[in-house]
Amino acid sequence: MANNPHLLSRPADTRRVIPALSHLLRPLHARAESLGAGSWTPTHRHDWVQFSYAISGVLGVHTEQGSFFAPPQWGVWIPPGLDHEIITSARAEMRSLYVRRDDCVWAPARCRVLEVTPLARELIKRFCLLPPDYPQGDSPESRLVQVLLDQLATLAEVGFSLPLPRHPRLLSLCYELIEQPSQTTTLGEWAQRLNVSEKTLMRLFQRETGLSFRGWRQRARLLASLNALEEGASVTTAALACGYDSTSAFIAAFKGLFGFTPGELF
Repeated sequence: MANNPHLLSRPADTRRVIPALSHLLRPLHARAESLGAGSWTPTHRHDWVQFSYAISGVLGVHTEQGSFFAPPQWGVWIPPGLDHEIITSARAEMRSLYVRRDDCVWAPARCRVLEVTPLARELIKRFCLLPPDYPQGDSPESRLVQVLLDQLATLAEVGFSLPLPRHPRLLSLCYELIEQPSQTTTLGEWAQRLNVSEKTLMRLFQRETGLSFRGWRQRARLLASLNALEEGASVTTAALACGYDSTSAFIAAFKGLFGFTPGELF
C-alpha cells in the first residue's frame, strides 16, 4: 500500500501486534482492546471481514482508496483481502468483530463507516464476553450471533471517509493538505502547480475523488479536527488548527458532515 500520511499520529513505539489467526473457528470472533495513545498496526490484510469501532477515541483505517474515520459509536467495516492500516487517536477502547466471508455475503466488498445503533452496541458488548469456541447449534450463544449478524446487515453507512485520487501529482497535493489542513492554497494555485486550467483541475478532482475540490478540502479539515476534539481541545482551537477562521462556520460544517455539533458528538 502507498505510504499514506495520516490525520492521526503514528508514534514508532506504539505498534500493535496483529493476532496470528489462520482461520476463524466460528462465524464471529471478538477482540476487546484498551489502546494507548497513537496505537497503530502495519499494513496487513486477512481472509475475513473486520468490523471495528472505538467506544472512546477516534479510529482511523487507511487504504489505497482512501481513509475512513470512526468517532465514538461509529465503526469501520473492512472487507476481506483489503490492505489496510489502523490507527487510534489518544487512549482508546476498541471493539472488533471478525466475520467469516460466508456469513456476511450481503455486505458490499468495500470499506465503509457504519453507525453503531444502541442495540448493536449492546449485542457486541455481550458477544465480546463469550469464549472463541462458544457453543454452536441451537444454543443461546449461536442465537445471539445470528441476531448480531442480522443487526450488522442493517447498520446505516455514513460519509466519514476521505477518498484519495490515483493521479500521482494530484495525490501529492492532497497529501500536503492532509498534513497541513490549515493551509490556504487556492484551486488556482494548485492548477498552476499542475500546469492545467482551474476547470481542468475541477473536472480531474471530481473524477478522481467523487468530490469537488472545496468539498474534499472541507472533509479533510473536518476529519483532521476529530483527534484534537477527542483530546479535549476547545472548538475554537480545533477550528483554527484545521483552517477555519470562523468558529460558527466550523460548527455548521461539522454538523453538516457528522450530524452533530462537536459538543454533541464528544
